[in-house]
Amino acid sequence: MTHEPELTSPVDLCLPNGRLNPAAVGWTRRPLHRANLRGWGRTKRWEYWGIVTPDHIVGLVASSLDYAGVHGIYVLERATGRESSWDAVVPLARGARFPARGGEVEVRGGGLAIGVRQGPEGASVRAVADGVRLAVEVPLPPGHESLGVVVPWSRTRFQYTVKDVGRPVRGTLELRGETHEVGGPEAFAVLDHGRGRWPYAVTWNWAAGAAPGRAVQFGGKWTDGTGLTENALVVDGRLHKIGEELRWSYDRSDWLRPWRIDGERVAARFEPFHEKASRVNLGVVANETHQCFGRFSGRALADDGTEVSLDGLVGWAEEARNRW
Repeated sequence: MTHEPELTSPVDLCLPNGRLNPAAVGWTRRPLHRANLRGWGRTKRWEYWGIVTPDHIVGLVASSLDYAGVHGIYVLERATGRESSWDAVVPLARGARFPARGGEVEVRGGGLAIGVRQGPEGASVRAVADGVRLAVEVPLPPGHESLGVVVPWSRTRFQYTVKDVGRPVRGTLELRGETHEVGGPEAFAVLDHGRGRWPYAVTWNWAAGAAPGRAVQFGGKWTDGTGLTENALVVDGRLHKIGEELRWSYDRSDWLRPWRIDGERVAARFEPFHEKASRVNLGVVANETHQCFGRFSGRALADDGTEVSLDGLVGWAEEARNRW
């Protein structure tokens, strides 16, 4: 069991003055925080949906960084390795809508539009750009648990994140005039919901993977020293929180070499089959992300000590370095 405090009642992320609410620090099994953020310049809001099928990997990002909205649609065709991407930067994040809790997210600009509607039964996710259209439903199974964490760097720098892994998904993907069905036992969706006030420079690791009945969520670097982690194992929809900081090992000169993620309760190997690299350098603002898609193996321990195999999980592991 983790040492971290589990929150079980709704709570505001911020105090009336915009600083971190001490009562909000901890982790949850379902979204309970209201992100009542205040202030401009360091506030970041985003929704990222990753969808994995036997044929495709899709990534959608809708974000507001205060000074800009950064939105994108990405599709990998797994059989050929062909990548397609559509990106937009909207000054001052004009037209972006990010509610403080759940509800409806909508962004548009630069020839693309992304919309997400969340409700008690699940989420509807829509995305469209020239040559691509995604329309999927992401049901919320009864009793399904997700990992919510508030990471406290300080009273003025903090992040609320929800990592929801292994969600079922069904719908269609239209790519360059051809329609592909999305669904089945090997298809799943992952949500990364983020609301917070960030430091200028930060590096993080993130890994997520799923297979029928099993999923993992691992994070690293950005939570070091805060007393909170974003590590969890999900078995048949039940979340097993892992409170230790995990050790990440990978070769920055060859991203397609196997990665290791280890700890007292985790011994995971990740073997990439594709690397998605992105770099932006505008001087003051810069990003370099290496997101590798691949397969997991190894094991993780549930709360009662039961060993759960990670063999066969499909997903990603990444390193991101930001000045923002």
